[in-house]
Amino acid sequence: MSGVQNLVISLVAMQAARRIPFDDPDTLNLVRVGYVVSQLIILGVYYYVSMTIKKKNDQTVLKYVEPPAAMTQEPGQLVTTTIRDYDLSETSKLLRSTYMGIAMMAVMHLYFKFTQPLFIQALMGVKNLYDAKPVAIHLFNKPATGDLKRPFKTGGMFGMAAPGPQTDAAAIAEAEKRVGKKDE
Repeated sequence: MSGVQNLVISLVAMQAARRIPFDDPDTLNLVRVGYVVSQLIILGVYYYVSMTIKKKNDQTVLKYVEPPAAMTQEPGQLVTTTIRDYDLSETSKLLRSTYMGIAMMAVMHLYFKFTQPLFIQALMGVKNLYDAKPVAIHLFNKPATGDLKRPFKTGGMFGMAAPGPQTDAAAIAEAEKRVGKKDE
C-alpha cells in the first residue's frame, strides 16, 4: 500500500477510536482482548511463514548490492545469500518490528494509560501483516515478481522513494571487484 493509503487508514481508525467509550471498563477490556488477539495472530502467522520458508528450503543464490547508508560516500556492499536465508531475515525483521510495537504499546497503555492506540494498533498490525511481502509469497502463494521480487524494495521516509538494492549484473560485478581489491 502507498503512504497515502496508510494515512487514510490511520485517520479512519483514529476517528473510529474516538467514538469508542473507553471509560466503560467492559469496553476497555474488549479492546484489550482484541489487541492481544490481533498480536497473537500476527506472531502466529510470522511463525507459520518462517516454518514454511524452512520447509521449502529454497537454496537459489541471490546476489545484490545493498544501497549505501544515507549521507555516506561509501558504495553499497555486495550481499550473497540464498532465497531461504533472505526470506528468513525479512521475516525476522517483521517479528522484531512486531515485538517493538508490543513493547511500545505496553508502555503507552500500562504506564501512560493511553487507550485509543490499542484499537488503532490492533487494526494497523493486521493491515501490516497483510502488506508483508514474505506473507504474500509464502502464505498467499503470490509469485515473487514485480513488487514481490527479491530483494524487496523498501519505502523511504514520508513516502519518498529510497534507493533500492541493485540487482543488475554491472552493479554486482563492480561490487565483486571492490571486494576482490580489499582481499588483496
